[in-house]
Amino acid sequence: MQKLVPKLMSVILIAVMFTLVSSCDDDNDSPVFPFNAEIYNTLQGRQVAFQGLTHSAVSWSWDFGDGKTSTDQNPVHVYAAGGYYVAKLTAKDTKGEAITKSVNLAVDLRPYDYLVGDHTTAGYKGKKWKLTKAHTAAGDYLANADATFTSATPYNPIPDGIFASSTFNMGAIYDDTYTFYFDGKYVHDVKADGGAFGGLVYQIATGGYPANVLVGNASYGLCIAKYTPQADAKFTFVESEDFKVSSAYTSAGITFKGTKTLDFSGTEFIGFRDFQRKVVMRSISNTRMQLIMFMAASDKAVGVNTHALILSFEAVTE
Repeated sequence: MQKLVPKLMSVILIAVMFTLVSSCDDDNDSPVFPFNAEIYNTLQGRQVAFQGLTHSAVSWSWDFGDGKTSTDQNPVHVYAAGGYYVAKLTAKDTKGEAITKSVNLAVDLRPYDYLVGDHTTAGYKGKKWKLTKAHTAAGDYLANADATFTSATPYNPIPDGIFASSTFNMGAIYDDTYTFYFDGKYVHDVKADGGAFGGLVYQIATGGYPANVLVGNASYGLCIAKYTPQADAKFTFVESEDFKVSSAYTSAGITFKGTKTLDFSGTEFIGFRDFQRKVVMRSISNTRMQLIMFMAASDKAVGVNTHALILSFEAVTE
């Protein structure tokens, strides 16, 4: 019996050593990862450095969203123009299996991009704006229609929410919205009252007074008048042009050189309806823009601009 013990121990020892060796061999096997792909990028101006992080891929095909492509794994691409783009990577493995990933990019955005919003997002419905009540922070004021837009009142900037005050009773104008689409479509919503902010002299001169006027303030020449938005309206944005308007301060009119402008089809306008519906865009960011809207407030020179409303609009988040 004593002679069997060493033999049994030897068998057990050999079995344990075999198990350990087998385990080590299993640990040394290379791990198997599934075929996958991800996109990383760094952006500087209009230059984007892309990195295609893939496993088991043998080919890479990039579509940068501007008509340009690449087969490099980690390409660097320079966009010819700023804007919103969707870049796509299609990676393939040795079996021909393909994976496609995409990334949305905001590249060196231009004023037009801020105006219309990111048209590459799912469910894009244009970008909606409305007149802001925060006039003080924006530096809004009533100006003379002269070459430098000198202040026409001591209130510069005008008080917040001034048009909703008892002096004007025109708070409804803060509810109206103006939506700009990437393809040039324009939608104007005058809300429940069916009225729009505008000049009182304009209504009188065009036969809309008094029946068309819902609220009027003769002291300032302002009113809310009935307006039916134009169906299938369009807008035109020009980033730099020499824009001439009439002015009570000079018979030759005033030309604003290299200015940004917004114009509209048919009867359409933004913010304030008067004889001059093409407006100057003074500034714009992703959340706010300030416009210069001209106003003819004298019945002695109908259609000639006497003032300018310098008012800001805020982007509506829904």
